[in-house]
Amino acid sequence: MILKPTATSEALLTNAPESAYTASVSASHRKKFGQFFTPLPVAEFMAKWITGNPACQTILDPAVGLGIFFRVISQIKPQNGYKFTGYDIDPKVLVEAKSLFTNFSHTNTELKIKDYLFNDWLRRYDGIICNPPYFKFQDYKNRAASLEEFQSRLNMNLSGFTNIYTMFILKSVKQLTAQGRAAYLVPFEFLNADYGTVIKKHLLESETLRYVILFNSKENVFTNALTTSCILLFANDDKSEAVTFLDAQRAEDLPAIFEQIASYPNSKAVGKSVHRSDLNPDVKWRGYYQKQGGEKFKNLVTLSTYGKVVRGIATGDNDYFTFDEKKKAEYRIKDKYLLPCLTKAVHAGTNFFTQIGYDSLRTKGSRVFLFDASDLTDKAVKQYIELGERSGVNERYLTKHRTPWYAIENRPPAPILVTVFNRTGLRFVRNEAGVRNLTCFHAIYLNMFAAVKVDLLMAYFLSDISKEILNDNRREYGGGLNKFEPNDLNKAKVVDLEVIDSKTERLIRDAYESYRESVLCSQPNVDALMVLNDAFSSILK
Repeated sequence: MILKPTATSEALLTNAPESAYTASVSASHRKKFGQFFTPLPVAEFMAKWITGNPACQTILDPAVGLGIFFRVISQIKPQNGYKFTGYDIDPKVLVEAKSLFTNFSHTNTELKIKDYLFNDWLRRYDGIICNPPYFKFQDYKNRAASLEEFQSRLNMNLSGFTNIYTMFILKSVKQLTAQGRAAYLVPFEFLNADYGTVIKKHLLESETLRYVILFNSKENVFTNALTTSCILLFANDDKSEAVTFLDAQRAEDLPAIFEQIASYPNSKAVGKSVHRSDLNPDVKWRGYYQKQGGEKFKNLVTLSTYGKVVRGIATGDNDYFTFDEKKKAEYRIKDKYLLPCLTKAVHAGTNFFTQIGYDSLRTKGSRVFLFDASDLTDKAVKQYIELGERSGVNERYLTKHRTPWYAIENRPPAPILVTVFNRTGLRFVRNEAGVRNLTCFHAIYLNMFAAVKVDLLMAYFLSDISKEILNDNRREYGGGLNKFEPNDLNKAKVVDLEVIDSKTERLIRDAYESYRESVLCSQPNVDALMVLNDAFSSILK
């Protein structure tokens, strides 16, 4: 492959083409196609793994973009005459890619404007290298068809929450020749997500996964993309029965890491190697590469012992379904058709949300009501529903799949709420006002046993030790952002309330009440929190 004279070899071995394209194409276009371009140090690392296979001749990039992997590989071993095949569904990016090279029409390079997930299932490649598109699977127009395709081709029942990048991986693993290698740059969210269970199971069964290089979640590999990142390296050989997890603080650490794995299968990488048979696809894999806070504690049970965590109410259109006093008067909606509701996390600014707090929000004009169209004989309710239909609210994604479209989910008030996203740790809210909540919070519903001990459990959630243990079940995003799905919390470990003796329980309840009163007076008593933390530490250690 010969580089085009209009673009110097030096320029093509930088991210200058990607920067120029990003500056010339709208953000909405790049978002539509999930385009986040690979930094050069990452591309070089992945390319070296692929070309480290001496038998490599055919190389595939399932989401070729501007061809950075082909550009790098053609310079690593230009004499090898690799046969390149690239797929992409964006004709605009392929036009730009072709302009970077003189001979994309040459038999050694084949570019196709096709969706890789539905094509090329029978061909095999010596090397597959890819930074697949990154966008919400729900935004993929061929979502349902792709799930059917994978059921047919791989006999896999994938969850509707499966991210599209994992489908690229699954297909590529199937397409490796004997001794073939693959390298993927993807978010590592699937390693710790429920939908990732079937993905991890398939990868283990393929016996091809060799290395997982994890970037620090506080560092963003991609500009303008809040996501975790890892590099997955595969080899379709029988030279290793272990998966090795390696840490990379940033892309600049990759050359040193490659020195550790360059002599594969005889490499001695400084990481944590786990035999395939010891990797359980049903659990979060964070425990294999990070020290877990809960490992050192005793007297723990799962949170599901005490009840169930459920996401908040998803309206489908918060602007339509939520009301403040002014909007209530404007549309003449009676109070009995409006449910008190927390619509934003900031509305509950402390760990205790009281009726006084709710009344204050209402007086200030905050949106604290949720529309409940429970009586169509009411003229104002009927007119407001008709307004929603004229405005197309009934055609939005969630509303369109509800019968009737304006019916809200049945989520009664929960005694304890918990934030979904966080950077500094989970925040729990004792819902003393007894209001409903939207998806800004998850709701914790307690069973009969735990309901009478709700304040004792809430006291535990206020302690630092509880957050340390619960953090084992987090999902990491870029920039240090963490997220908890309801099932993450249901499976998380909490203190066993049964082991707390009566004396310790009185101590905890007194400290809890002291802290509550101090917060409501806007003078949080830190000493009371220290008492709670010490009390629960003594129970758990």
